[in-house]
Amino acid sequence: MAERRLLYCITDRSGLSGGQFPGDELACGRVLLYKIAEAARAGVDYIQLREKDLSTRELEQLAHEAVSLIRELRTEDPELRTRLLINSRTDVALAVGADGVHLRADDVSVSEVRLVVRRAEHCRCPESNDRFVVAVSCHTVGDVARAESEGADLVVFAPVFGKKDAPGVIPQGLATLSEACRAQIPVLALGGVTIENASACLEAGAAGIAGIRLFQENKISDVVGAIRSF
Repeated sequence: MAERRLLYCITDRSGLSGGQFPGDELACGRVLLYKIAEAARAGVDYIQLREKDLSTRELEQLAHEAVSLIRELRTEDPELRTRLLINSRTDVALAVGADGVHLRADDVSVSEVRLVVRRAEHCRCPESNDRFVVAVSCHTVGDVARAESEGADLVVFAPVFGKKDAPGVIPQGLATLSEACRAQIPVLALGGVTIENASACLEAGAAGIAGIRLFQENKISDVVGAIRSF
């Protein structure tokens, strides 16, 4: 049986609103929660709550609502495997009972996060015995090696391909992705990945696919079905 392809959805309220709700944060939040529910029901493995413009209070409120939503969906479907990760903020992730955190490439170390989690063990989500997930953004093969050595659970490697809205960003390409995928932890491809080129990333050794627009601009169940069929 082929190994299950991991799917990692990264949120972006501004991209979801499409200008429909200028200045209406509540409406944007509702749209975002709808997309989170859509992703979870479709079988996405990880959802990274990446709303960097929010204040700590606003992020914590949104994260709390997202956690509550996913818990409700888990009650409806005990087989649901989606894990919610909070971008960079281990404190917020623990406070709301999220499943883990996603660290930037220049963030605190994985070992520091593990220490914080051990000290706040009682804050972990009471519905799951899974260990607190730590994902790390990586932009070089060296980043991947460091994340693996520090005990990360998975890494998101980017950018694999070029993007029209970021012409100054140099893509790493499939050859470098393949080298990064020699790590003993899952490496997910991010950056310019589409349904059409996702198979090339998987053939290069990626354990799965991460994306923002990939999930926001397509019906998520179609993305999941297509990538899991490769």
